[in-house]
Amino acid sequence: MTPKPRLLIVEDEQAIATGLNDVFIYHGYEVVVAADGEAGLAEALSGRYDMILLDIMLPKKDGLQVCERVRLELPEQPIIMLTARLSDEDIVQGLRLGADDYVTKPFSIEQLVLRVAAVLRRAGTHKLKEATFALGPWEIDTLNLLARADGHKVHLTKRETAVLSYLQQHPERPVPREELLAQVWGYQQSELIETRTVDIHIAKIRKKLEDNPADPQLLLTVRGAGYRLRHSREDT
Repeated sequence: MTPKPRLLIVEDEQAIATGLNDVFIYHGYEVVVAADGEAGLAEALSGRYDMILLDIMLPKKDGLQVCERVRLELPEQPIIMLTARLSDEDIVQGLRLGADDYVTKPFSIEQLVLRVAAVLRRAGTHKLKEATFALGPWEIDTLNLLARADGHKVHLTKRETAVLSYLQQHPERPVPREELLAQVWGYQQSELIETRTVDIHIAKIRKKLEDNPADPQLLLTVRGAGYRLRHSREDT
């Protein structure tokens, strides 16, 4: 179950933002929209996005400032600038600050979708994930929804596999419940939802894969932070 590419649109013109949101959802993206530079920067620095579409002329903090800060914090983050300005100086400055590409308004939606896909391919941020990965003694087969170890097979649900895959793709940090709800379940306002859905699925996964679910050694809880996978015996 391959996650959808995650797209952040930072655009203050509501009609354009709504149109882009609808188009990219139709093309299979998960989309978040920010309406000003400060909100866009905060979202961008979360590191949760495969691509950022960033308008230059924004309230509170302009797109060039946002681009420069994001590039400092997240050097590999793909960024495409959207600009109504036609001067070479603005375009050159955006590219100098780290934008991967730029599109001038008014733009062709078809061309923009193709450019986003092209930058993602070049960056390799949404290449097809490996069909299997190791978790302790288990081989997790994401295509066939199976966990294998020593000749044994355990069947996983699509959602259980998606949870494990998402944690596997973010090994450097604990993943909060709210992020799992947003990225795996698709609840875009997950912080407003009171639910034990994530906890219940974590418990089911542990029951299937842990020797002792009450003392998990593979799928760890980081108190106050979320969940992560153990990647080695030394990992605590």
